[in-house]
Amino acid sequence: MKRNAKGFTLIELLIVVAIIGIIAAIAIPNLLNAIDRGKQKRTMADLRSIGTAVESYAIDNNVYPVATAMNTLEGVIEPVYIRTAPTEDGWGNAFVVSSATGGYTVCSGGKDGGTACTVVSGGGATTSFNDAIIFINGQFVQWPEGTQQ
Repeated sequence: MKRNAKGFTLIELLIVVAIIGIIAAIAIPNLLNAIDRGKQKRTMADLRSIGTAVESYAIDNNVYPVATAMNTLEGVIEPVYIRTAPTEDGWGNAFVVSSATGGYTVCSGGKDGGTACTVVSGGGATTSFNDAIIFINGQFVQWPEGTQQ
């Protein structure tokens, strides 16, 4: 009895599908983490751009602009100090702004969209995507660093 059938057996196909499933189970969490890291970096760059525009305004006017919302701040710094000010962080949540003549704070609530931009554990580096990213008077007071969860 000679068999001339060509193709794969069911066992061979099941083994290939299992291997693909194992690779996907390993790769997908890493991909999701990389996407969130990219959103953090974009948010930090946007906060830095807003801060640079506010600092430029302060140099020209000897005071920081007074604003309690991003749309108020936009009206002051656009288009002279920044062409188009970003209004949302990488996750699509609105930036939180507090600016008075003596200083300013611009922050993102993080992945969970929190609007309370409070410093966690004395500030500095954080390890959660949900922690706020806070930019005060030209420097980051709280920022993401290291492995995020």
